[in-house]
Amino acid sequence: MQILGIIPARYASTRCPGKPLALIAGKPLIQRVIEQCRQARALTELMVATDDARIARAVEPWCRVEMTSPSHPSGSDRIAEVASRCACDAVVNIQGDEPLIVPEVIDQVAEALARQPMTTAATPISDPADYDNPNVVKVVVSSTGQALYFSRRTIPYLRDAVTRPPTEQLAAFPFLKHLGIYGYRRDTLLRLVSLPVSPLEAAEKLEQLRALENGISIAVIQVDYDGVGVDTPEDIGMVETLLRSRARKHSSA
Repeated sequence: MQILGIIPARYASTRCPGKPLALIAGKPLIQRVIEQCRQARALTELMVATDDARIARAVEPWCRVEMTSPSHPSGSDRIAEVASRCACDAVVNIQGDEPLIVPEVIDQVAEALARQPMTTAATPISDPADYDNPNVVKVVVSSTGQALYFSRRTIPYLRDAVTRPPTEQLAAFPFLKHLGIYGYRRDTLLRLVSLPVSPLEAAEKLEQLRALENGISIAVIQVDYDGVGVDTPEDIGMVETLLRSRARKHSSA
């Protein structure tokens, strides 16, 4: 399969303006994402999709850049514009704010597209702080690994354990945290963005629910990786600390 890896990137960010170009240990955030993606084996080509000339100029030395319309409401719409004019079988949408993304996660999401119209990833929730956090999206899956529902609420509802603290509820059921990486067959992606916003999508503000409401199945790959995203300037320091920790472990190995 011809699988494009596309990183949507925009300059405007409410909580962290100019985020893709923010320096993390001396390198722009978007460069660190590109370097991690370069290690993935399943991608035929990697590119950045942006509507901002500043990002394009910064990225061109390291990666192919595709300019897109500034009016796209989501990253999916941005990558769909690119996919519509590129020859490919499938696309992986990789978040541009995760400088520590593990290449193996990209490969697993990409490789599953040989059998599935749409794929994503999830990891077990272990941090009690994530349990009731609406910014941590939860997903429940079928016995065959297909997404049943995504929600900002904690799902499923443990009726017999509802009065227990989150730590005990996490021990009682394998809750899953959704990771924001998606794989699409090209025709699936183009169909998805042509559909109107669905009622569940509007309610939860989760665009993947549009796929489920329109009968597009989503295979959920369970991985041992918890995404570390840069949403605020304060997150940069946290990522730099993790990078230093990784470097120490690598040097002592």
